[in-house]
Amino acid sequence: MSHAVAIKTETENCISSNNINSLKQSPQPAQQLHNSSSSSNSSNSSNCSNSSNNTSTSSNSSSSSGNNNNNSDATFSLLNGTHSHQRSNGLTAAAHAAVSYASSGSGSGAGTGGGAGSGGAGAGAAAGLNATLLGAAPATALPSNGGLQSPYERYRVDDTSYVPIGQFYAGRSVFITGGTGFMGKVLVEKLLRSCPDIRNIYLLIRPKRGQEVSARLTELLNAPLFESLRREKPKELSKVIPISGDITSEELGISESDQSLLCRNVSVVFHSAATVKFDEKLKLSVTINMLGTKRLVELCHRMMSLDALIHVSTAYCNCDRTDVSEVIYAPPYNPDDIISLINWLPEDILDQLTPRLIGKRPNTYTFTKALAEHMLLKEAGNLPVAIVRPSIVTASLNEPFAGWVDNFNGPTGLVSALAKGLFRTMMCEKNYVADMVPVDIVINLMIAAAWRTATRKSNNLLIYNCCTGQRNPIIWSEFVRYAMSSVRKHPLEGCLWYPTGDLRMNRPMNTLNCILKHFLPAHILDAVARIMGKKPFVVNVQNKIAKAVECLEYFATRQWRFKDDNVNGLLHTLSPKDREIFVFDVRNIDWDKYVERYVLGFREFLFKQRPESLPASRKRMVRLYYLHQLIKVVAVLLTWRFLMSRSKRLNDLWSAFLENVLKIARLIPFL
Repeated sequence: MSHAVAIKTETENCISSNNINSLKQSPQPAQQLHNSSSSSNSSNSSNCSNSSNNTSTSSNSSSSSGNNNNNSDATFSLLNGTHSHQRSNGLTAAAHAAVSYASSGSGSGAGTGGGAGSGGAGAGAAAGLNATLLGAAPATALPSNGGLQSPYERYRVDDTSYVPIGQFYAGRSVFITGGTGFMGKVLVEKLLRSCPDIRNIYLLIRPKRGQEVSARLTELLNAPLFESLRREKPKELSKVIPISGDITSEELGISESDQSLLCRNVSVVFHSAATVKFDEKLKLSVTINMLGTKRLVELCHRMMSLDALIHVSTAYCNCDRTDVSEVIYAPPYNPDDIISLINWLPEDILDQLTPRLIGKRPNTYTFTKALAEHMLLKEAGNLPVAIVRPSIVTASLNEPFAGWVDNFNGPTGLVSALAKGLFRTMMCEKNYVADMVPVDIVINLMIAAAWRTATRKSNNLLIYNCCTGQRNPIIWSEFVRYAMSSVRKHPLEGCLWYPTGDLRMNRPMNTLNCILKHFLPAHILDAVARIMGKKPFVVNVQNKIAKAVECLEYFATRQWRFKDDNVNGLLHTLSPKDREIFVFDVRNIDWDKYVERYVLGFREFLFKQRPESLPASRKRMVRLYYLHQLIKVVAVLLTWRFLMSRSKRLNDLWSAFLENVLKIARLIPFL
């Protein structure tokens, strides 16, 4: 039984796309498949040209027994990844029409939704696809979960078949994409340190800025993250072998000789390469997150002894629903159609279409990650695959040392701005769960998931939601309180103002505070810098902060429930020793201590400030505190003085109040 067919119950709303009448899939009830194509090509052409009402009628009339048999055959071939899509240039009729308009330069465009427009080529294509999008409803049917996941057997001391994780990796070679990224670095370090008998780790590295991959690898291994390995096990670092390539290129940009090397030797693959920029252009996001995944799967099919492929997704790929189970949901579009669009449409038209394409999702990152999961399901065939979905990945909890972080993404950038005194207000529901997870927790889960996938052969594609919201939640107000306390206790050098801040859900009030507390002081400081002959920078920093806040706001004003039963089940299959080595039990996180280490971590690794500078920074923080209080008092007095000068009635009331206070004071004997 193939791997993909066995999970038919999980994705019974996967799509046979031969007779899709529009770019976006029509909604279907749970456990009901879209109709496959009819035997004649003419009926497909007719369906594509009919109005929406005729399309609906045609769909209803196709529910005969003969068509049901065709549905079954089409579904079987689709889930096996063998179904051929009969499209013109790989496009559905609607997308093909838009491309025709874009290339022909005719002045109009129309889609199956019946919309039309006039103008240039780009406007015609956009109008046609916009009409298509408007005429189609999103696919929201929840996949069936009946019988999907196999039960986890708890670890037993007398289980002689148990293979420890470290022993499993002994003598094996691993291939990692995204190995130079935040998570990839931690993964490489952990495998070398905790699986000492691992054979080789092949890293896909892109030549960058004229720097060869060998030089980039040397730079990577000289990072502080690998300090303990360089000191205690320097020979282990020689196991890391660079593979020159590019996730955006055909065949991943890997030479034939290196492809042959990987196919002969690799038995475990970790795919963590992705663009995590929330505001990335759709074309690049699709190329990296979707096409990159597809090309990797094609390479994996050629590997002679592949035992596990771990794909790193995100828990927020299904952020359009509040309850997210460990299943693959129906995608909003056919992934092949989106790939065709980015290949055929000009980028300016894609930019116009992006808001409509991503729908309820906040950005191209979550959109392409959702499509990549479904594409992986379709393309994997019988490959041993598992998907790990982390939530917001933050600094390390313990490994290789507490608080390690190498980027300003997500909460790190905002807490850093808070610590500098540059950030004071944002839109956030303070009582919602801040579902963030330390990077080493995610990496340990990935390593264990690969072990489980390889040693317990299953027909199910298992998904692991790596989150903290269910087992050990922390709400945003608690996180901000811990962060505020820590940045005051361990202040940064050169802090511009005393760190304070508020979380608000009143947008006008938040906007007013942004103007008064962020941009007004920034312009004043830059003006002073110009007068002193120095380069202004604060306004530029505030603009970057505002952009980061805008990206995070969606996740700070909503709440999700990520089910993590598979993660909990996997945890209980590990021996006590493996649980100590590969820790991913989030219940062990003490959030107060973690946030303090988090602050110390970005202070040392991002701002390059040594612990020896803390005493001087604390003295500066005390001065900033008194200055902050003084400014508040002065501001109150000036405001009151302004109001008194503008209102005679207020002045009279104030004088009467003071007179009464003095009369009462005279009645007290000792005064």
